[in-house]
Amino acid sequence: MSGSHDCLYQINTRVWLNELSRLAGRPMTLDDVPDDTLDGWAAAGFDWIWLLSVWRTGPAGRAISRTHAPWRSEFLHTLPDCVDDDIQGSGFAIADYSLDPRLGGAESLARFRLRLRVRGLRLMLDFVPNHTALDHPWVAARPELYVQGDAPLLAREPRNYTRIGSGLSGSGLSGSGLRGSGRIGSAGGERVLAYGRDPYFEGWPDTAQLDYSQPATRQAMEGELLRVASQCDGLRCDMAMLVLPDVFERTWGRPTAPFWPAAIAKLRDRHPDFQLLAEVYWDREWDLLQQGFDYAYDKRLYDRLRDHTARDIRGHLAADIRFQRRLTRFLENHDEPRAAAVFARPRHEAAAVIAFLAPGLRFFHQGQLEGRRLRISPHLVRGPGEPVDGALARFYEQLLGALRDPTVRRGEWTLLDCGPAWEGNPSHDGFVAQLWHEPRGERITLAVANFAHDRGQCFARFPAAVGGKLRGRNWRLVDGVGPEIYERDGDDLADRGLYLDMPPMGRHVFRMHVPSQPSPLSASTCAHQQR
Repeated sequence: MSGSHDCLYQINTRVWLNELSRLAGRPMTLDDVPDDTLDGWAAAGFDWIWLLSVWRTGPAGRAISRTHAPWRSEFLHTLPDCVDDDIQGSGFAIADYSLDPRLGGAESLARFRLRLRVRGLRLMLDFVPNHTALDHPWVAARPELYVQGDAPLLAREPRNYTRIGSGLSGSGLSGSGLRGSGRIGSAGGERVLAYGRDPYFEGWPDTAQLDYSQPATRQAMEGELLRVASQCDGLRCDMAMLVLPDVFERTWGRPTAPFWPAAIAKLRDRHPDFQLLAEVYWDREWDLLQQGFDYAYDKRLYDRLRDHTARDIRGHLAADIRFQRRLTRFLENHDEPRAAAVFARPRHEAAAVIAFLAPGLRFFHQGQLEGRRLRISPHLVRGPGEPVDGALARFYEQLLGALRDPTVRRGEWTLLDCGPAWEGNPSHDGFVAQLWHEPRGERITLAVANFAHDRGQCFARFPAAVGGKLRGRNWRLVDGVGPEIYERDGDDLADRGLYLDMPPMGRHVFRMHVPSQPSPLSASTCAHQQR
């Protein structure tokens, strides 16, 4: 396959700037972020910076976030000394697509984007198609854009509907804005509106559900998409599958026309190089990609790395390369638990080698590289203090170094077959081996992991196109995420493959090259000699 396989870094913007402000002893906006920080992102090899939760939230969202008991319990688990000022409303209950004033103004965001661009970095922001905040201006000015309910529905499903007063202003809701009685606002006439939700869970009580069965809603959201796209280089679209016609009808019982194909076509007319990332689940990835998205979340790989075996992972990675190169690989994000809390250390590192050496968009979350263990809710603007896991940080530094190799950015990728090391030894089934190479060059990178709980052996077999390059020369294998260096005979590699004898959850990222001159290597250095 060809094309670039980028690296994306997600930043919890409000938490991050609050921490910078605390260290500086003064309020910090995007304009105040040091150049050294941006230089560091570029040097690490990131291509995209995703600023999470930059849009304005409203007083109703903040009030609900602070009083909704299940959320408050989660906040206190993360931040035992949490106070109301730490809770500023969900970054996905958006009152307006304008920059949160505490982060700077629209000009501040534009300047930050330009500062990224001169370093070769692109800016990604959030777009939430399914719902708005309860105090979004449309709730007062254009309530017909939302899914309507009635008193009987509210009585039957108080967790999915709420009563909205007509005495609303664009700046917020009249009344307290609290989720208790199912009432938000009380002046004048009233409407019952649905909370935003997906078909498998109760509604999000700080949101109002947009009605995609209404042409006016689809038109209005096309306008919002274009407006937001003018401020960045890419968008991550929250729960993008919820507005697919069949999903929307299953959730709300209302048929609708497709939204994404027409909206994306209009977007690309104005911004031909714009990139769209779909948060998507329920095996709907290919549907969103066909409708115009560039990338889609690969939640299935995450689940298999967390809960399944190497065989399941290989089965997933055997999918068509045209699909694979458009998947987004991750071990954590703002919705998932921290990787360091889910994966024990050896499994964590082996899973990272598998996930981030696979083709597609490589997605890293702020705090992941330092081994943070506490997930921070997008309602919070302050995070807990946690020590850096030095060993894991060094591993990720090495891994990012390996990912800067042009071979794994623009080369061709192959999932290798791993055969038995000898008859009667089934341990080869625990291996996942991925090869990157330059079709017209000699650069080769081999990423291998023994994703099993026991020591294993195998022969990782090279495809014929690569085997022809290997013959007639000795090759040096230098591990990019460890100290190992090996030399191997190219004819033997081409004929039998690379013999591997690895501990449980062992991992390597070998850069293979022909040394300018042979170097004497000790027997201990060449520990993986062929049986």
